[in-house]
Amino acid sequence: MSFVGLRLFSALILRSRASGVSKDGPERAGASFETQAPFAPQDEGCGSRSAIALIVALAVVVLPAGSALAEIKSGSDFLSPELRRQQADETRNPGFFWVEQGRELFTRKPAGGGQACIGCHVEPQQSLRGAATRYPQVDAATGRLMNLEGRIEQCRVERQAQPAFGYETPDLLSLTAYLASLSRGLPMQVTTEGPAKPFYEAGRAFFERRQGQLNLSCQQCHDGLVGQKLRGDTISHGAGTGYPAYRLEWNDVGSLHRRLRACSLGVRATQFEAGGPEYLALELFLAARARGLPVETPAMRR
Repeated sequence: MSFVGLRLFSALILRSRASGVSKDGPERAGASFETQAPFAPQDEGCGSRSAIALIVALAVVVLPAGSALAEIKSGSDFLSPELRRQQADETRNPGFFWVEQGRELFTRKPAGGGQACIGCHVEPQQSLRGAATRYPQVDAATGRLMNLEGRIEQCRVERQAQPAFGYETPDLLSLTAYLASLSRGLPMQVTTEGPAKPFYEAGRAFFERRQGQLNLSCQQCHDGLVGQKLRGDTISHGAGTGYPAYRLEWNDVGSLHRRLRACSLGVRATQFEAGGPEYLALELFLAARARGLPVETPAMRR
């Protein structure tokens, strides 16, 4: 992709973020995200210049032939040295506040009685170490694909007889960050065969399909443009091994699905429900691409 093409693409992403929606995160009252109209009012008067810019940008954002990569790198490899040092330092990485909150929740009995998580999962540093490397996975009882958040919610509802936390709530983010941190440094090893295969193929199709008004696929950025700059950030392979992660852009910890919704917003495509089947399948595909990479939760990202 040419430098001019990437600048045009960046400008279009900025326009899409500036028109109608200023943030990609959920409102504090719930986990819903705002949805934009197809074109913001300011776009209507741009005339031929915007149309030409869009056409040119889409013409140059093409996946180079033979772009399959021999090695998928962690998102941490694209951080500055200072951010990598901060991520590795538990006293300077803000994400560890959520890990500590999750550790406390893990040992606390739910309101109204019931057993704490630690009542079943004694010595979680040993019994649950490595568990996060195998998610998403297909639940044998229901046949549904579940990520780590989904498993926590299942345990809370079925075993603790409590209402589900809900996606992007502080308690679910904290528990997920804590449990994932127990596998920090261990390689991802999700299963993509057997019952998981249809979900994996659905995730692959999502990754490769052009979407939105910018007519872009995940693959075009996260295979074809890796290492190039977009809005001051470096395009990575899109590995989700650090989530829940603390993003400087959010000034907060968020789930991988929050990040995926932000990507959908960036190309002006449909934003699917966090925890829904579309993003779950994509999460499995991304985890399979990242097989062998270490879990980094809580990672830091720009």
